[in-house]
Amino acid sequence: MSPDFVIGFGRQAIELCLMMSLPMLGVGLAVGVVVSVVQAATQIQEMTLTFIPKIVCMFLALLLALPWLMERMITFTHEVFINIPTYIR
Repeated sequence: MSPDFVIGFGRQAIELCLMMSLPMLGVGLAVGVVVSVVQAATQIQEMTLTFIPKIVCMFLALLLALPWLMERMITFTHEVFINIPTYIR
């Protein structure tokens, strides 16, 4: 294995991790902005008010994105296992 291969493999793994975390992080960001705007408009400054909607919405996003996430993980793992003889050389 050359250093270029290791860097490329690590890059591919990091890209997959970022791609898989994007739906939950995006939903968390959107819900956080909406809750912050509502808090600013109503002047309710309760700290726990921001966490509950974020957690619930991120959990729902995880449930909705789970089939796609599993397909991506299975594809990546399958490619890694199929190419193990190539990696050893």
